[in-house]
Amino acid sequence: MTHAHPVRLAFDGSVVDGGLYTHVTGFARETPWLNTPLHLWTNAGLGVFFVLMLIGWWGARRRDSRAMTLALASPIAVGIAFVVAEVAKKLITEVRPCYSVPHAYLVDPCPVRTDYAFPSGHSTVAFATVGALWVLDRRLSVIAALFALFEGFTRVYLGDHYPHDVIGAAVLALPVAWLAARSLARLADPLVGRLRTGALQPLLAAAPAGAHATR
Repeated sequence: MTHAHPVRLAFDGSVVDGGLYTHVTGFARETPWLNTPLHLWTNAGLGVFFVLMLIGWWGARRRDSRAMTLALASPIAVGIAFVVAEVAKKLITEVRPCYSVPHAYLVDPCPVRTDYAFPSGHSTVAFATVGALWVLDRRLSVIAALFALFEGFTRVYLGDHYPHDVIGAAVLALPVAWLAARSLARLADPLVGRLRTGALQPLLAAAPAGAHATR
């Protein structure tokens, strides 16, 4: 008895929105001057989300212990969402567009076949940051949302993902990160409250105004 090649069992995402995907990659073909900047941004741009969480932590030093707990929980919540997305990838096994739509214009090289497409990992990190920051600082969350949308666009523009890979990442990451951040904050708030008055105080709480003023 013969066995089907495992790749043939992978989900072909082109049946969902392959046409839209080729429209976006066609735009990439027509804008070669954008190819390199967006190729560099798609990875380096993830640092923006780290910076936004860092800003959230810095601001939380001047707020109560729950805000600080939420700030500390944000990167953990993003990590949890990423792990969930990676599990989903292994279960859904959607083959990358470069294999299903080989005629499309690709800026990024085609990854190995077992590096599945749905949901987008980069977009998961981006939208998970939005969800985690929403319960801490909504202004930072809105800023993160704008960058997340741009990050999602770059994933399609470069040929790495279909649009539904990005949308799926958002649908998964937003609630998972939001719920994880809230749950972690509820559990760790008492501990963080105690640590804010100990040796870690400089990291977890800003000094009161005038505390360092000279007499």
